[in-house]
Parts: sequence; structure tokens; C-alpha cells
Amino acid sequence: MVPLEWYLALSFLLFSIGVIGVLVRRNIIMVLLSIEIVLNSVNIAFVSYAYALHSIAGQIIVFFVLTMAAAEVALGLALIIALYRVRSVLNVDEISLLRM
Repeated sequence: MVPLEWYLALSFLLFSIGVIGVLVRRNIIMVLLSIEIVLNSVNIAFVSYAYALHSIAGQIIVFFVLTMAAAEVALGLALIIALYRVRSVLNVDEISLLRM
């Protein structure tokens, strides 16, 4: 059996990669993918703790996080498509807020 610390190290590594991706990337789609990596790293931590503590609560929370992530992707991609149709740009730096 793999120790709990390895799963938590993997979760921390993925979380770090996701946060760095959000802070460094300028493409909106890459930022959205980085947020998904962060959410999946949190899911790994929840499932590993649920397995270690012999509880199902962590797996139930993961179900809700996955549902929220699917809604976030659907809404995010719809907004990105609408923004691209209006501005023809996906760079975060070139988008001014609330101006058309």
C-alpha cells in the first residue's frame, strides 16, 4: 500500500503546478485548465484522506467538487467563446473589464 504522504505530495505538486499556471499564463484557456488542475489536486487530497480515515465523506465531497468543476468549465468556455467573438483575442492582458 502506498503511504498517505505520497498522495499528499502528489496533491501538493499538482496544486503548485496549477497555481503557477494561473499566475504565469496569459491565455484564458490555459488559466481555465490550470484551475482544473488545482481542483483535481484537492480531489486527490480528499480521496486520500477518506481512504486513510476509512470514511466516505471525502468521496462525497469529491463528487460535489467534480460537479462544480463541470459547471465551471461549461460556464467558463461559454464566456470565452462569447469574448472571442466580440474581441477576437484570448490574452488576459489585452482584455479590459466591462468595456466593449
